[in-house]
Amino acid sequence: MSTILITGGAGFIGSHLCDSLITKNRIICVDNLFTGAKSNISHLLENDHFKFIKHDIIEPLFLDDEEIDQIYNLACPASPVHYQFNAIRTIKANILGTINVLGLAKKHNARILQASTSEVYGDPLEHPQKESYFGNVNCIGLRACYDEGKRCAETLMFDYHRQNKVDVKVVRIFNTYGPRMAKNDGRVVSNFITQALEGKDITVYGKGDQTRSFCYVSDMIDGIVKMMNCEDFIGPVNLGNPSEFTILKLAKQIIKLSGSKSNVVFKELPKDDPKQRRPDISLAKEKLGWEPKVELEEGLKNTISYFKSGN
Repeated sequence: MSTILITGGAGFIGSHLCDSLITKNRIICVDNLFTGAKSNISHLLENDHFKFIKHDIIEPLFLDDEEIDQIYNLACPASPVHYQFNAIRTIKANILGTINVLGLAKKHNARILQASTSEVYGDPLEHPQKESYFGNVNCIGLRACYDEGKRCAETLMFDYHRQNKVDVKVVRIFNTYGPRMAKNDGRVVSNFITQALEGKDITVYGKGDQTRSFCYVSDMIDGIVKMMNCEDFIGPVNLGNPSEFTILKLAKQIIKLSGSKSNVVFKELPKDDPKQRRPDISLAKEKLGWEPKVELEEGLKNTISYFKSGN
């Protein structure tokens, strides 16, 4: 049985990752609970193979009494409303936090996977986005604390690999949705579902013709785990659903699936909001044998049911 450290393990994706890995591994879940929630992992707390540590990875983490085999680094606020709340702490989580977990990986001779993001591509001038694209990021914009922080985290991963021979993996996660999304996280899927279920107007920014690609959380977990256990390939690799939808179409589909009577209202597009976002997953197919399976309608039905249940 391997011992796996998951930072950000009480978050949306992190908690699903804990669920996926706990059956065959011992899990150490680290989270400061800023955007994560204890309720996401409450069902695991009595499991003898699960350990929760409340800790902010901005500060060094000492696990001298443990033998760590793998580290999944997911610890960072991932939605604009949260990562802009304290931009400096977001940058610290991406840079100081990544240095701290890389130090752990080096000390324990553990393989480490960095959860990077499609935001490293910024407002892309290439469509769809391939891993070879260097991106179009505003380095002094409101989103830069996250975008540039994640870009620097990738740099650190590769430098530790080249200089210290740390065994690293880098995945670039595109829009992911599903149960355990926080109601107030400011992401488009959770925003629309919450507004629809409450009978409020659905807020669409711009004309709603900007596009996104939405990957259901079970597919994302499958891709992340496959990347961690893939030999002779460190990435970066895009993980996301290449099916592309306009924001307006998403809003209308959520209204339909939720049985809502909400209307759509349009507001000014936020600064630096990407106009297009779609992954090229050719590399994931080739190296990991991975592609998403859950269609948007099925995933939205599951997510709406979760929000209806009041969790």
